[in-house]
Amino acid sequence: MASRIALIAILAESTESAEQINALLHEYSGYILGRMGIPCPERGVNIISVAIDAPQDKISALSGKIGALSGVTAKTVYSPDGPKP
Repeated sequence: MASRIALIAILAESTESAEQINALLHEYSGYILGRMGIPCPERGVNIISVAIDAPQDKISALSGKIGALSGVTAKTVYSPDGPKP
């Protein structure tokens, strides 16, 4: 399966989920290009962005597992597929 570039946006409203999120990111670390976390305590949320280069099924699996955690929302944006000029 072809690899794709994607960005997973994660909003975590619960600090209890941090350990679970980190465990999942570690599980998929071979595909992760980079990640950035921004704490926003005044709004009660932590913002995490994950850049990933992986087959679409791996990206979907990671995003789905993270989004299934309590107090966590995850959305994925994919790069256009197809040959580059």
